[in-house]
Amino acid sequence: MANLIDILRERGFIEKATHDKELNDYLDDGAVTCYIGFDPTASSLHVGSLVPIMSLAHMQKHGHRPIALIGGGTGLVGDPSGKTEMRKLLTHEAVEENARGIKKQLARFLNFSDEKALMLNNADWLTQLKYISFLRDIGRHFSVSRMIKAESYKMRLDSEEGLSFIEFNYMVLQAYDFLELFNRYDCRLQMGGSDQWGNIVAGVELIRRVCQETAFGVTFPLITTSSGAKMGKTAGGAVWLDPARTAPYNYYQYWVNTDDRDVARFLGLFTFLPMDEIRAIEKLEGADLNTVKTVLAFETTSLAHGREEAIRAYRSALSMFGDRDMPEEILPSSSIPRSESELDDHSVPCTYLDAQTLKSGLPAFKIFQMAGLATSGGAARRLIAQGGAYVNGQRVEAFDYLITERELDAQGTIVLRSGKKRFHKLKMRGNQD
Repeated sequence: MANLIDILRERGFIEKATHDKELNDYLDDGAVTCYIGFDPTASSLHVGSLVPIMSLAHMQKHGHRPIALIGGGTGLVGDPSGKTEMRKLLTHEAVEENARGIKKQLARFLNFSDEKALMLNNADWLTQLKYISFLRDIGRHFSVSRMIKAESYKMRLDSEEGLSFIEFNYMVLQAYDFLELFNRYDCRLQMGGSDQWGNIVAGVELIRRVCQETAFGVTFPLITTSSGAKMGKTAGGAVWLDPARTAPYNYYQYWVNTDDRDVARFLGLFTFLPMDEIRAIEKLEGADLNTVKTVLAFETTSLAHGREEAIRAYRSALSMFGDRDMPEEILPSSSIPRSESELDDHSVPCTYLDAQTLKSGLPAFKIFQMAGLATSGGAARRLIAQGGAYVNGQRVEAFDYLITERELDAQGTIVLRSGKKRFHKLKMRGNQD
C-alpha cells in the first residue's frame, strides 16, 4: 500500500516537508493526528481553501484523525503571512459566527461523528494565557533574529506600513497552538499553505525544545490557474463554498470553465478519482476533454454541496447547453449519471413575472439589470453595446430593444445570457414547477 505522503505528493499537494523519511515511517506506524488552521476572517471558506480541506479529507480516508483548528484566538491578532498591510482585527462575536459557518462547510468533507475528526478553537487556550508566564515559558525559546528572517515577516518589514508588534507575536502563538495540540491530542503533524512554512517549523522546533519530541510539518504549493490567476478568483469575485454566496449551479459552472491545461491537475487535487484514471485523460482533446470538465464539475460540486445539488446543476447545464455523451470509459469511477434523459433546470436563477409586465414590453437593458446580470442600467447598456447580452440565444443588438411576450417559449420561459457563462430565466407567474 502506498504511503499517504507519496499519495499526496503524486496528486500535487506537497511542496515541502520536514523529516521526509521519519514522516513516512510515522504515517506507516498507524493512525495519527494532524491539523490545519483556518482563519475565521469570513463566515465562508472559498475555493482557495480547498487544498487544505482536501488534504484533511485524504488523511481521514486513510484512517487518520484530522483536526480543523479555527483561529479564534489568533484571529484576534491577525496573521501577517502573505500580506503587505495589517489585517482588520476581528471581534469575539464575529469570530464565533464565522466559525459556525466554517464548520458547516467542513462537515461536507469531513466526518466529525465519534471524534473521527475534531474542530477546535485556539481561543480556548490562547485567551487564557498569562503574559509574563507565557514569555518565561514559551517566549524564551524564540530568537528574534531568526524570526525576522521568515518570509511571512520579511514582506511586512519591507512594506510601507511595516510590521506591528501585535502581528509579530503571531508566529509564537501558532507555534504554541502546535505544542498545545501535541500535549492534548498527541498531534505531531501540522499542514498548511506555503506561506506558513516559517510558522510550522517554529512549532516543530518548539515541541522539540519543550518536550524533546519529534513533530512534523508539510506545506502545500500556492495553486494558481495556468493563466496565473489565484484559485477561486473570478471577474465576479470569490467562488465561495457557502451556497448562499455562490449558488451550486454557479459553483458547477466555475469548474466546467476550467482551462484545458488545468483539468488533469485539478482532478488530482480536488476530487478523489484514482490517479491512473486521471493520467488516462491527460491527452484528450475537444469533446472528450469537455466531458472530462463535466466530470470535474460534477465531482467538485458533489463534495461541496452534496450529490443532489450536483445532479441538479448537471441537469441544468444540459438543459442550457444540450445533451452530452458520457462515455463509460472516461473516468469510470465518477458517480456522474452516464445516461440521463430528464433535464432539471431548477438550479438556474429564475425570476417570475406577471403577464401584464411583458404585454407592452420592457427595454432589454432594464430586463438585464432586473435579472441581476448587470449591476446597473449603465452596466447593462455597456454589456449590450459590447455584444455580451443574449435573449433565447440571440444577441441583443440595441439596449432599448423591447422584450415582450413574443419571446416566451412553449413553457412560458425566456432565457437571458450575459457573456458565455451567466444565465437567468424569466418565467410567467403561474408557471412555477
